[in-house]
Amino acid sequence: MAEIIPLRPAPKRRPRPEPLWREAVGDVLRRTRHERGERLADTAQRSGVSPQYLSEIERGLKDPSSEMLAAVAGALDLTLIDLASAVAGDVQRQQRRGAYLLAA
Repeated sequence: MAEIIPLRPAPKRRPRPEPLWREAVGDVLRRTRHERGERLADTAQRSGVSPQYLSEIERGLKDPSSEMLAAVAGALDLTLIDLASAVAGDVQRQQRRGAYLLAA
């Protein structure tokens, strides 16, 4: 006679943690810059930061001050409200899908 093996319930999937604010902000800034067809150096010059620093912000490596965020957002014709709303919307959409993928 065959042995009966009880089925184990599938393990519960843990929700992924929310991204760091600096990563989510960087994603929005980079996406906006790309949508506008701008080079990093041009946006950096208009915002008064070095291209290296802007690159680090976009990659989520730096946690810029509110003044710095305002300068970069302004260079992209975004208000801080626009930036914060876009970040919040991205995080909400990604959490509903169950994953947050960082832009490469």
